[in-house]
Amino acid sequence: MTPVLSQLIRPEIADLEPYTPIVPLEVLAARLGLPVEQIVKLDANENPYGPAPAALEAIHRTATYHIYPDPEQTALRSALASYTGRPIEEILCGAGADELIDLVLRLIINPGDAIIDCPPTFGMYRFDAGICGGRVISVPRRADFSLDLPAIERAAAQGAKAIFLTAPNNPTGNPLPRTDLLRILELPILVVVDEAYVEFAEPDHAPIGASDLLDDYPNLVILRTFSKWAGLAGLRVGYGLFPRWLSEQLWKIKQPYNVSVAAQAAAVASLNTITELRRRVQAIVAERERLFARLSEVACLTPFPSAANFILCRVNDRDARELKLALERRGVLVRHYRTPLLDGYIRISVGTPDQTDALLAILAEVTNE
Repeated sequence: MTPVLSQLIRPEIADLEPYTPIVPLEVLAARLGLPVEQIVKLDANENPYGPAPAALEAIHRTATYHIYPDPEQTALRSALASYTGRPIEEILCGAGADELIDLVLRLIINPGDAIIDCPPTFGMYRFDAGICGGRVISVPRRADFSLDLPAIERAAAQGAKAIFLTAPNNPTGNPLPRTDLLRILELPILVVVDEAYVEFAEPDHAPIGASDLLDDYPNLVILRTFSKWAGLAGLRVGYGLFPRWLSEQLWKIKQPYNVSVAAQAAAVASLNTITELRRRVQAIVAERERLFARLSEVACLTPFPSAANFILCRVNDRDARELKLALERRGVLVRHYRTPLLDGYIRISVGTPDQTDALLAILAEVTNE
C-alpha cells in the first residue's frame, strides 16, 4: 500500500491488535495430520451435543432461503418474549451476542470515550471499543477473579460510559454476585451484563440472571446467546434485553437483515424444545463436576470452580502454552491465552463423557513424559 492510501485508514484501526479467533476444526485437523473424528475439541465452549433435532428439522423444513429474512425478527422476538417474560419492544436479536456488543459500543462511544474492562474476561469488549476509537480503563480482577469494586467506582469517576461484565465470567467461570451487580448499577454508567453462560449456572429452570432488575435500573442491558446452551454457535444468533430508550436507538443502526432465515428458524424451534435442551444442559453441568474432580487429581493443574461450561486451570511447574501444544499434537484442543494475566492457565470446555475420558488419558500421557 502506498503512503497516500495508508493515510485513508483510521489510525486507531491501524494500531489495533486483531482479535484471535479459534482455528476451524477442519483446518486444524489438516494441520495436525489427524482425521477430524479423532479431534477432541474443547477449546471454544461449544455445546458437544449440537442443536436440538427440532432445530435441524426447522432448518430443513424452511423453504424461504431465497428471500431476505424478517428484519424485525418477529417470530423469534415473540418467542423470546415468552421465554424471558420481557416485552417484545425490549428485545433485539443479533448475529450472535458479539454483534450486539458491537452495536452498543458504536451507539455510545465517540473517539476518546472510555469503557471499563475487568480482565481476565471476554476479549470482544476491549476489541470492539478499540474499533470505535474508544479508550479502555482496565480494572483487573482480584486474585480469586472477583471484581475490584472500589477500583471500578474510581474508574467510573474518570468519565467511563459503560462497563461490560460476563456472568458467569469467561474464562474464569465465577458467577457475578448480586450484591456486586447492585453496587455497580448505582454508578452513572451503562452496565452491560453478558449472560452467555447463564443457563449453565441455572440448569434446572429458565434463566433468571439479572433480568428481574431491568424494571428498576434503566442503565442495565442483558445479552444472551443461543451458541452455548442451544448448540447454535455456527448459526450466529443471540439477543439482548434493552431499556426502551436504548433499543429505540439501536434499531436505527442495526443492519436490516442481520439474523439469517436459518438462524431465526432454528432459534424459534429451540425455544419450543426447552425441556430437551435443559436435559442437555444438565448433562453438561454433571460432566463439569466430574471433570473438575478429575482435573483436581492432575498434579500439574489447579482447576477453578465454574458455573459455566468450561473450567479454567492454573498450570503448575510447567509452561501452560507448551502443555496446550502437547495436547494439540495428540488431537486434544484446549484454550491458552497469550496475555499476562492468563499466560500460566489453560481453559478446558466441558465435552461429553467420552471426550472427558480422552482428555484425561492424553493428559496422563503428557504429564508423565
